[in-house]
Amino acid sequence: MNFTIHQSISIHMLKIGAITNSSVVQIGSTGCIQAQSDIYNTGEYEEAAEPAEPVGDASIIRLQQPGR
Repeated sequence: MNFTIHQSISIHMLKIGAITNSSVVQIGSTGCIQAQSDIYNTGEYEEAAEPAEPVGDASIIRLQQPGR
């Protein structure tokens, strides 16, 4: 089954509270997103890394309208 989708998307403000190594930001439509997580120990580490600490406040990125 095939679908044809025509979209017009206007984003006035996009706020992202946190980003991780498995974050996905999607604007619009997609056929299929499948989760996948691969962990590799390429450095041959023997113990876990220290937990990450948040740095600063969440950022707000203001987007301009097209044509301005």
